[in-house]
Amino acid sequence: MTRFVIGPDVAMWLARDRAEIAQATQLVAPTLLRSQLVSLLYQAVQRGELTKKDAGEQLDYVRGLRMRLLGDRVLQNVAWRVAERLGWADTFDAEYIALTQLQADALITLDKKLARAAKTLVTVAAIDDLLRR
Repeated sequence: MTRFVIGPDVAMWLARDRAEIAQATQLVAPTLLRSQLVSLLYQAVQRGELTKKDAGEQLDYVRGLRMRLLGDRVLQNVAWRVAERLGWADTFDAEYIALTQLQADALITLDKKLARAAKTLVTVAAIDDLLRR
């Protein structure tokens, strides 16, 4: 089984397309993902890009994914070190890299800047790697 860490951008992409995840795949994310996802969906509704109903359906889709959410002290400590090493102002993105280091085979992100930074510390995979073919 391959474990992938996904961020809120990937979760939204999956939800928008109601994508089918490959059976031999396990999703992992920091608990932070929940709040970030709700915020991104709320912002999309406020901008008129989604209806409230569509946002709710996308949120329900993500809630229904077999995804392990983690946010323990070890993750926070590793995220702190990652943020320091990369010279970042906060630890939010560092949590995704830290979780990949601790629990997963690769990180999947649509954020090119995050992917470039993450590649110095972890394997970065494409979104197609987690989809059912």
